[in-house]
Amino acid sequence: MSPVAARRHREDWEQLAEADALWAVLTAPGAKGGRWSAEEFFATGEAEIAAVEARLTDLGRPARRERALDFGCGVGRLTRALARRFDRAVGVDIAAGMVEQARRLNDRVPNVEFICNDAPDLACLEGDFDLVYSNIVLQHLASPRDIERYVGEFLRLTREDGLVVFGLPTRIAFPWSLQPRRRAYALLRSLRVPEQWLLKRTPLTPMRMTAVPEVRVRGLLASQGATVLDVESFDDGPVAARRYYVSPR
Repeated sequence: MSPVAARRHREDWEQLAEADALWAVLTAPGAKGGRWSAEEFFATGEAEIAAVEARLTDLGRPARRERALDFGCGVGRLTRALARRFDRAVGVDIAAGMVEQARRLNDRVPNVEFICNDAPDLACLEGDFDLVYSNIVLQHLASPRDIERYVGEFLRLTREDGLVVFGLPTRIAFPWSLQPRRRAYALLRSLRVPEQWLLKRTPLTPMRMTAVPEVRVRGLLASQGATVLDVESFDDGPVAARRYYVSPR
């Protein structure tokens, strides 16, 4: 991602955090406009991680439950659930507005930490995570190459007996692949229509959707010396997605 594109990406998510952070993290029908209750919102994170935990038990990974990383944490929907299962959970996000709200919404959770990072890597973090987890995040990056770079960082940060779990679209059906709402948003923004008005008064969004075919993901992981332990299909709508369970070595 070029410096200009990276800056625009960060600015988009700062705008989303200001307009409606919970909906930006989890775009459920009918939840836009501040209609998510915090209780219901965080319950979805608990349910997601509970389901993933059952798969972790089946796989026998990670060997320890000391440190977990939630990449693209938003306001901490999944970080909070991970903190219930690990000694410490770290959430990292590109948007300072998201991180600020994550800290406020999780101020009573003692074993969480939230970090704002807008670098093209995760050099801000120390390694030795037992679990690196990311869902409905990588798809918002600009290109498959950007996604692959962060997946490489996940592997680098994870212990040998740990696990990397990430979700990623493998195919986007036509006409959704054209992403008309994002294109219309960009056009109106270029005409100086206020971003907050677009986000609050229209269905338009700056969120992009990038897919990476499963064969390419598997090729990347193999080239990094990682082993795919399991792959789950999820999202049966126009976006076909996979969740990968990966041993880093």
